[in-house]
Amino acid sequence: MARRNTFEVDEDLESPFNARHLKRAMVYIRRHTKKMGLTLLLSAAASVSGLLGPTLLRWTVEDAIPGENLPLLALLAGCYLAATLLGILFTSIRARIMARVSQQIIFDIREDLFAHLQRLPFSYYDSRPAGKILVRIINYVNSVSDMLSNGIVNLILEIVNILFIIGFMLFTSPVLTLFVVGGLPFFVAVVWFIKPRQRKAWQEQSNKASNMNAFLAENIDGVRVSQLFARQQTNITVMERLSQAVRRCWLRAVFLANWVWVSSELLTQIVLSLLYIAGVYWLSGSSQAELGVLLAMALYLKSFWQPITNLANIYNGFVNNIAYLERIFETMDEPVEVADCENAAELPQIKGGVFFQNVTFAYEPGINILENLNLSVSAGQSVALVGPTGAGKTTVVNLISRFYNLTGGAILLDGGHDISRVTLRSLRAQMGIMLQDSFIFSGTVMDNIKYGRLDATDAEAEAAARAVQAHGFISEMEKGYFTEVNERGSRLSQGQRQLVSFARTLLADPRILILDEATSSIDTKTERLLQEGIAALIAGRTSFIIAHRLSTIKHCDRILYIGDKQVLEDGSHDQLIAKKGLYYQLYMAQVWGAPVI
Repeated sequence: MARRNTFEVDEDLESPFNARHLKRAMVYIRRHTKKMGLTLLLSAAASVSGLLGPTLLRWTVEDAIPGENLPLLALLAGCYLAATLLGILFTSIRARIMARVSQQIIFDIREDLFAHLQRLPFSYYDSRPAGKILVRIINYVNSVSDMLSNGIVNLILEIVNILFIIGFMLFTSPVLTLFVVGGLPFFVAVVWFIKPRQRKAWQEQSNKASNMNAFLAENIDGVRVSQLFARQQTNITVMERLSQAVRRCWLRAVFLANWVWVSSELLTQIVLSLLYIAGVYWLSGSSQAELGVLLAMALYLKSFWQPITNLANIYNGFVNNIAYLERIFETMDEPVEVADCENAAELPQIKGGVFFQNVTFAYEPGINILENLNLSVSAGQSVALVGPTGAGKTTVVNLISRFYNLTGGAILLDGGHDISRVTLRSLRAQMGIMLQDSFIFSGTVMDNIKYGRLDATDAEAEAAARAVQAHGFISEMEKGYFTEVNERGSRLSQGQRQLVSFARTLLADPRILILDEATSSIDTKTERLLQEGIAALIAGRTSFIIAHRLSTIKHCDRILYIGDKQVLEDGSHDQLIAKKGLYYQLYMAQVWGAPVI
């Protein structure tokens, strides 16, 4: 389980360059090997086309102009134009291909990451802010995809460019080539000094941006609570602090990055000046260099430093993105604690019998919530779970749904199907679960009701809504069932959201129905109507109902009082009232205000 994280905590991005992560990422690169190879050839062709220009200029100055050879001048001009156009064409095709490759890599990584996130346990999301998860899916994936596509191609290309440029310079003038490469040791020293600091600055900026995103996501989600407690100014102050941190780190990172470019430009001008001085000296002396040679070398000089600067930036990008890549793989490596076992079987249509056999469960090792729990529920029975907060009522229904793995024991359906040995999909397809937090997705009311059963007809969805008394308020909305309800159902009251969620659950036609505080936000009048729908819908289904409002569970077949990691009382409402035990005390305390002993 990942360590606890908040928007105040920086992620650890100080990972050394680890080729293992890059090797692991090759699975995404190998899918596009042919396209990347083609772009490399196109880039090399574009580079050669661009490097022909100085040589053509040299021939123009040395041969065409002095000899007043107009046909040769026209030919050289045509060749120069053709080389330029070819360079543009090759570069454009290469950019188009790489854009597609880059976006496909983004798609592949993000799809794999999202698919894994859908399977991670609830504990993963409890341990970190949603904003920091979004940073990994969006920011880190975008950054890494460019490294995996353009970065690798550009790395090879820049090395090839340097070799091409050196070859053209040696062909033009071996002696003057020494002046061009003479400044290289100084540039390497500058890069060697700046790059570690630049990497650290960009990582710090990424951390601060991640913290700001986490704070934003949290406050957008909790804006109603913020306004309720008049926290706006405090939140603005925190946001200003986080934004200033992002701004400060970004400016420092850019400042350091610009020093590489400044150093490159400065050394280019110094070496160019020395080249002109040397060229003039030789032109006026032994004439070892012609004017055309000097002009060509000056152009090659400007081309020589650019790929070296690019290599420095590519290296820095690799080092930075390896840390991001590690965070992506860290998320992908989060264990899926609840998954299909090897050779898991499809659960056939069940009647709904549920049997707990010596079930023990702990959220944290050594702290058991349930111990050696034995329970037998026949198919079609309605069972209510009551007891003090934290006794394990919700845990019981979560274990039936297999949201968590058991610490010990087994849960069997119909007496013979161990839920740990069947596929999760076939298990949950026969369960209808409504939690206390009624989550409504963006879309229409109809979309939300059909969320768990996409093949349902509109008539079936409406019938489910009528059964839970949701049809009345839905039909009064401007577009009825096709009214947009916005993200998290912001247009609906809490009670209306629960009714829509209840219709969604019932439409799935489950064999086992689980209601966890399903009526907590429904007014008393609506609740009386809802009970009629519940009575009809739980008929023939095994149902587990958790409700602190005991009036809603009086008519259940059985009521289980959960406490001390066990079932302490079991019976109908009348039986438990007559027993005058724990349930009797709880009921009297709620009805008459009597103290619970």
